[in-house]
Amino acid sequence: MSSNPQSASATSTPPTLGARARAQRLARMQEMIREQGPTPLARIAEVLGVTVMTVRRDLAGEESSLICLGGHVLEASPSESRYSIDREVDQHAQRKRLACQHAARRIEEGDSVFIDCGTTMTHLADALPADIALSVICYSLNIANIVSQRANTQVILLGGLYHPSSASFASEEGVAYLRRLGVNKAFLSAGGVDPKRGVSCSNFHEVAIKQAAIDSAAQCYVVIDQSKLGRFRPAFYSTLEVFSGIVVGGTPEQALLDQFSDFPLEVVAG
Repeated sequence: MSSNPQSASATSTPPTLGARARAQRLARMQEMIREQGPTPLARIAEVLGVTVMTVRRDLAGEESSLICLGGHVLEASPSESRYSIDREVDQHAQRKRLACQHAARRIEEGDSVFIDCGTTMTHLADALPADIALSVICYSLNIANIVSQRANTQVILLGGLYHPSSASFASEEGVAYLRRLGVNKAFLSAGGVDPKRGVSCSNFHEVAIKQAAIDSAAQCYVVIDQSKLGRFRPAFYSTLEVFSGIVVGGTPEQALLDQFSDFPLEVVAG
């Protein structure tokens, strides 16, 4: 029985106007980078006639081969892997779990807790102390799905444009709302924690949310597995001084630990 190629094409969904506009902007950006090399983010926004935030959203898409680093747009290195929550879910799971179980011991009855997106934070959501009343602020589906099953838990899910790469939402309204909330403790994820270059992630749409959580919280913790220590990702979001603790699951080499001697590093061996 032969297949009909015309029927397959007839049922395919055409790209939306927004998707076509985004593809056109990315193509124009690639032309500019090829002609001029790394180009200031503000200059690209000016040429395209859009906001800087729009350019950042375009760059965060899976179809983009460009990144923003140090306020400039440039070609991603061929060896640079783009973050995907599906790819990350099984990486270093036991070390992530140990770090999150240790970090969750800080959570107390009545706390208002911000939980970041990412596969590490699902372990923190699972490790929340049972049978205590909490308010949990989050912006990703995987975290909301876990904490919404808890008793005595008020869940505040920040909305906006959905980003499949990290199963998270982002919007200026969500950031503004987060800044109005009182947060006792914020638990942040990271793709890299470096003693000189600070804390960073792979997705630019997460930066404003993470920074708002840090500004709103009385105490902030970054929770990672050892593979993130000493690394730096494209989207910088904080220096290390703001954190009350840097919780690391694993057994990093002593030479690497020595680089963090001025910071509150807590290693959970596993």
